[in-house]
Amino acid sequence: MITRRAICVAPAVAALAAGAKPGVMTVDLRTGGPYVFPPTGKAYRENAASHRIWRRVFIEAPDEIVVRGDDDFGLRDAVPSGLQADQARRMARPPKEWLAQLSGQYGRDLPEMVYTLSFSVWGRLRAGQAAAVKPILEPFLNGRLDSLAKPTASHYSGHLTLAALFEMTGDTRAKDRVIAAARLARENPRHNEMSDAVFMVCPLLTKAGKFTGDTSYYDAMLRHFDVMRKLCLRPDGLYRHSPLDEAAWGRGNAFPLLGLALTLTDLPESHAAYKPIREAYARHAAKLVSLQTRGGCWRQVIDKENFWEEFTCTAMIGWALRRGLTQKWLRGRAHEQAVTRAWQAVQRRTGADGVLIDVCESTGKQKSLADYYNREAIFAKDPRGGSMAIHFAAEMSGV
Repeated sequence: MITRRAICVAPAVAALAAGAKPGVMTVDLRTGGPYVFPPTGKAYRENAASHRIWRRVFIEAPDEIVVRGDDDFGLRDAVPSGLQADQARRMARPPKEWLAQLSGQYGRDLPEMVYTLSFSVWGRLRAGQAAAVKPILEPFLNGRLDSLAKPTASHYSGHLTLAALFEMTGDTRAKDRVIAAARLARENPRHNEMSDAVFMVCPLLTKAGKFTGDTSYYDAMLRHFDVMRKLCLRPDGLYRHSPLDEAAWGRGNAFPLLGLALTLTDLPESHAAYKPIREAYARHAAKLVSLQTRGGCWRQVIDKENFWEEFTCTAMIGWALRRGLTQKWLRGRAHEQAVTRAWQAVQRRTGADGVLIDVCESTGKQKSLADYYNREAIFAKDPRGGSMAIHFAAEMSGV
């Protein structure tokens, strides 16, 4: 039940905190306003305090909200009923049910072969929906659509979906498109100096090496990784998003970890690249686990405690860590607990209708720490966040 009577006055700054009793949330609205509920503007760029409170209510679904202050700014009337029951259903979903729900919300069409769209289609393949997915991919296989018409790094990684199709169905047309993308990526990785490019290029080159038997693709992958590491890896083990600023953006760290996990999945242990890639993956994983929040997330900027908790990087890091545990690249209770906490955090922020809480908008390299903070935090359906959530669910399901 949401308490609609409790307005009291107590000394504190405007903040949101857990109440003294389980299930009780205390909201102090006496300073830091004006507030408005539901919040207006783009989080957390506008009305940041209102957005923080509003989203925390949906994430925690408390039994009781206690408001401190003379005015609740409409909070009591704005909070919908049934949050507790909805949250209980979210948390009770086994991974395969969660995977099926998300697969019903994302991956329904694919106008171009970018990872933000294609990974949801790949997720549906992992969910056992190959027959439904094949018509979505067919235009790229029969030549009606050119998957590399205007290639970007995001198109390179998007071809991992076609790689999965080939591995599941044996359709050699899909393999041919993967190899064509890898050839382009080897010539011009289009990394734009961003740490994202570890994910965008390394797994694709490794797939091409696997599919062709040409080990020069593995050599090219390692050279590319070394370039990105020199550009973006900080001395403390986190990745700056680009040389423009030292900010360790959330997805800018999730991309390298997930990229290396996907690379290791296909890279032969006998190749000279295997050991350095595995060591780099393990070091980065350990660093990220040490910076996971108490709530199970990773932040919009990983090492800044006042930054908001971001959905997509949490799902990506969770996926990458789970893969590492499954493949025995990682061991230990700390990593296992990190995956469990990340899974619970993503569950709390994912509705059966595909609505996600706090997905960072599309982000190129930024010039300052404030620019990373001020990216819009999406509270809605989002293909980028949805695709990574599908794969995290698939990884937790063991498919």
